[in-house]
Amino acid sequence: MSIQVKLQDIIEGIEVQADSIRTFLNTNTGDVISVSEDNLRAAEDEEPMDHLPNWQQEDLKIAYDVVENFEDYKELPTKFEINEYEMMEDFCLTIRNEKNQALMLNLIKGKGTFRRFKDIIVQLGIDVQWYSYRDQCYKQIAMEWCQDNNVDYVE
Repeated sequence: MSIQVKLQDIIEGIEVQADSIRTFLNTNTGDVISVSEDNLRAAEDEEPMDHLPNWQQEDLKIAYDVVENFEDYKELPTKFEINEYEMMEDFCLTIRNEKNQALMLNLIKGKGTFRRFKDIIVQLGIDVQWYSYRDQCYKQIAMEWCQDNNVDYVE
């Protein structure tokens, strides 16, 4: 690949993952784009778009381009490939106060884990540390993805 991609664009593309959204890197332009699975299906089925509002037509045009030129796109890791729970657990293990560490490790078990985790990091005043740690994890994932896919990046 001859272009350089901004690593931050890759990171943001990975972070915005959702159940019905797929995110790709256009290897010709370096653009990171997100496309709904509905639009990809519509593009695959070659559904007409002239009856749609302009904003929907633009989204569908991107989907058509992904379908028609799939070799020019690389899909970014999905939210299912990224284990944010593991990130939270690893972060808990970095907490030096043993009481707080044990409390946090206990709170991230079972249903409602993410909500309880966010509440406790605010309560303990370590939310800035968490988001910095999380950002570093996503940066590492993005760099590894770029290396695995022969994508040159700039920070």
